[in-house]
Amino acid sequence: MTSPIAELITIALAYLCGSLPFGLLIARVVAGIDIREQGSGNIGATNVGRVLGAKWGIAALLLDALKGLLPVLLIPRCFAEAGAGWFILLQVVAGVSTVVGHMFPVWLKFRGGKGVATSLGVVMVLTPFGSLAAFSGFALCMLASRIVALSSIVAALIFAIGQMFILQPNPFAVEKLPLSVFSLAVPALIVVQHRSNIGRLMRGEEKKFQFGKSKAGEETDSSDQDSQGTA
Repeated sequence: MTSPIAELITIALAYLCGSLPFGLLIARVVAGIDIREQGSGNIGATNVGRVLGAKWGIAALLLDALKGLLPVLLIPRCFAEAGAGWFILLQVVAGVSTVVGHMFPVWLKFRGGKGVATSLGVVMVLTPFGSLAAFSGFALCMLASRIVALSSIVAALIFAIGQMFILQPNPFAVEKLPLSVFSLAVPALIVVQHRSNIGRLMRGEEKKFQFGKSKAGEETDSSDQDSQGTA
């Protein structure tokens, strides 16, 4: 199959996988609620954990990570053998499409999550060392601050900077260019998705995270919207 056709199919399949709203589905099945009307209003794992508790938050996190990991791991193998010249390009295309699908799902009028868990699944395949650095940064920042948005932004920045070192001596050489672009573009997307959180962080208004803080059906003040909405 020619490269352009393979890329288009990869984009479509990965986007559809990424757009599966697992947080929304879990909340509906488990509690009969629309997670978009609870807590921060976000469909990501953080808000699921905040509203439904640790067990379901972790379930949403794992599912969101898997929908990032599996398309990158499996879809390119349908079109090229590992080691082929454009295999890594298909992997990167699948990764970006999956993250974009999570952030802008067609089923939810293009209003989705912030892409952190899904991006983690993607980078576990593309660059295990980069994903380990990002996860470590997230964990340390979370332990110190208990603020998910700040930890997510720190992880994204660590990933981008770490990848530029990993891809040395010339990260923008032709054979490395797809991964380099991914390593800068996806963290930038994650930071942009957290722009409202950044404003609250600068004002000292971003809240610390606790599992099960809100009860299903509890009204949330408009000033709290999206305060914990990451992943």
